Amino acid sequence: MSDYAFVPGGSLKFKGGGDKKKKKKSHSSSDRAKVDSEIKQKDKEVKDKSREREVSAEVGSASPAERREDGPKMTEAERRFLESQKRRREERAKHTAKKTHKERVQEFNAKLDSLSEHHDMPRIGPG
Repeated sequence: MSDYAFVPGGSLKFKGGGDKKKKKKSHSSSDRAKVDSEIKQKDKEVKDKSREREVSAEVGSASPAERREDGPKMTEAERRFLESQKRRREERAKHTAKKTHKERVQEFNAKLDSLSEHHDMPRIGPG
C-alpha cells in the first residue's frame, strides 16, 4: 500500500485540551446603576437642548435654514449668490405657474409646427 492510501477523517485535535471556552464577564448591579444614570443624564441634556432650540426658533423670525446660511462663516459674496439663486428659483416657479398644461402643450405644438420638414420623424412600418 502507498503512503497516501490511509486518510484520517474528522477535525484536528490539539494538545492540552482545546475545550476551554471564553467566560462571559458578569456585570455587577453597581455597574448597571452607573450606566443607567449616565443614560438618564444624556437624555436630560438632549431634552434641554431641544427645548432651547424651540425657544430660539419661536423668538427668532428666520427659519433655521436661513439662520444657518446667514451665519458668520459665510462671506458677502456667498450671501449674495444664495440670494440671487433664491430669486431665480422664485422667478422660475412664477413663470411655470402662469401657464396651464394645455397652454404649454399648445405652445410646444406651435414650436414643432414652425420647424422645417428636416426635423420630422420618418414613418416606420406599414401605414
